[in-house]
Amino acid sequence: MTTLSREFGGTKMTAQTTLRQPITCGGTGVHSGRDVTLTLRPASANRGVVFRRVDITDRDNIVAARWDKVADTQMCTVLRNAAGVRVSTVEHLMAALAGCGVDNVLVDVDGEELPIMDGSAQEFVDIISRAGIKNLTAPRRILHIDREVSVREKDKFISIVPHDMLSISCSVHFKESARASGQRVVDLVNGNFRELVASARTFGFRRDVETLRARGLALGGSLHNAVVLEGEEVLNPEGLRFDDEPVRHKILDCVGDLFLAGGHVRGYVRSERGGHEMNNRLLKAIFADPKNWHWGGQPPPHPTSHATAAAAI
Repeated sequence: MTTLSREFGGTKMTAQTTLRQPITCGGTGVHSGRDVTLTLRPASANRGVVFRRVDITDRDNIVAARWDKVADTQMCTVLRNAAGVRVSTVEHLMAALAGCGVDNVLVDVDGEELPIMDGSAQEFVDIISRAGIKNLTAPRRILHIDREVSVREKDKFISIVPHDMLSISCSVHFKESARASGQRVVDLVNGNFRELVASARTFGFRRDVETLRARGLALGGSLHNAVVLEGEEVLNPEGLRFDDEPVRHKILDCVGDLFLAGGHVRGYVRSERGGHEMNNRLLKAIFADPKNWHWGGQPPPHPTSHATAAAAI
């Protein structure tokens, strides 16, 4: 228990947490190119992570950060509620919250897409640290895996088996770039998220930029918020933060996507050529059969309305 507690911001591993105070940041959406402001607010126990679209007032503007609210995984993870309200590119913030051990938070956002910041989770980790983390009295929700669950789609594969912590083994392969390919295993304990994963930036290839922008994607992307590769060349003047930064970022995405389980996942994940779609399909496969899992602590949160969000503050 002591080993795991150090991963979650120094809080007791058995207790749920929230922020000590609200904190605001802003930036640009990597796909929309639009400026957006984000405010993280403390929330009460068993509320989980909920998003509130403060720019929408004519319908339910609360979107739960849950696997069954995922509406799109094309280039990022997109959540949508029953009223059609969307929040996109949530994976980096979700990874930071998971890595810092924040169980409950209300996220106010004045646009559809969360800011990309520097392309990693590091700036979100920094603002969470500035806000501070406090313990609540309720036990932490932990999703324990009871047997192997796997999903395969052509050359893509992801699986999870029982384990006493969250460990992620990830491999990525790109024929056009050995620099973008690689394999790494990270145990999410003892501050490893902050040290080994949080600052790894999203990445892409120069040849894809115009195609993405023609589809209305990557409109806010730049060398300031993404690693851009052309074959083996890194176009960013500062180079890579890690020799294997792309695969570390894939692990970051996996941490964020798995936190949409509604609590902290305990299991050994193996991902080959994976991404947001496979991460979400793994959660769907886990929850498809009660024999696959059990909850430790409280059951997962189910915020679905304005009233629920208001009570979470």
